[in-house]
Amino acid sequence: MRRSNKPGSYRVPSWIPANIFDKVEWIEGDVLDVVALQDAMEGVDTVIHSAAIVSFIKKERKDMYQVNVEGTANVVNMALEKNVRRLIHISSVAALGRTAGGGHVNEEKKWEESKVNTHYAKSKFKAELHVWRGISEGLEAVILNPSTILGYGDWNSGSCAIFRNVYEEFKWYSSGINGFTDVEDVARVTVLLMESSINEERFIVNGDTWSFKKLQDTMADAFGKKRPHKKTTPFLMAVAWRLEKLKSLFTGKKPLLTKESARVAQSQTWFENDKILNALPGFSFTPLEKTITKACELYRPPQKPI
Repeated sequence: MRRSNKPGSYRVPSWIPANIFDKVEWIEGDVLDVVALQDAMEGVDTVIHSAAIVSFIKKERKDMYQVNVEGTANVVNMALEKNVRRLIHISSVAALGRTAGGGHVNEEKKWEESKVNTHYAKSKFKAELHVWRGISEGLEAVILNPSTILGYGDWNSGSCAIFRNVYEEFKWYSSGINGFTDVEDVARVTVLLMESSINEERFIVNGDTWSFKKLQDTMADAFGKKRPHKKTTPFLMAVAWRLEKLKSLFTGKKPLLTKESARVAQSQTWFENDKILNALPGFSFTPLEKTITKACELYRPPQKPI
């Protein structure tokens, strides 16, 4: 197994067991560097493309579009050039798009331009277009659309930060409803599809759909912390993201809330997972309660940056 990391970003991931870590050949590279991709894909049978920037911050949009869209185009182009047999593209349910009214979403949903679609969603949608183009040019590929991924990792960033906020007894919760899935389930599905003959398909990977309140309460109980008890409103969220933006201008730190992330926190969307369950007989999702309990045990102090 070979993994490419952006130059200067390499860190030993402490959550990977040594017996697995030692089987990986770690290569520094960049999806924007076609020469590095050429070297990384030499003699490779299958590529799992999961490199992406997830951000709701305006000043990071240019880099996000570059990495997510141009980077994916480079991966697809080089996979075709190096005769890579198979590509597993890790996308996001965000690439399916959201609608103002929320509702149920499955793999048949067509992208619609909407104010509720974040720039991250737009970048992942555009990235997928390059994968479909690669398929039309002869590349064997499958697209995975995971919902919000939960598990143990660096709780200073990404969806892992939800655990830290709850541990620090963040008192606010929103009325939003969203899909969540175990990080190990995403990995298992990736391997199962990598080893299958399934081609030219997309699959939503969603363990369950919960309210953010239920998610935060379950985490708080697992940590032995106070549950969030103050409900936000659209008005309060609008005030909060503006205050965060102002604070960010003075401190130089990333805002904890942005206009886009506030909108996502208020949306109510149910993601269906029937297709992946039918495609992979014998596979089942880990109950979110189990995922959260396991992660909270690992997150308990002393928690150091990973």
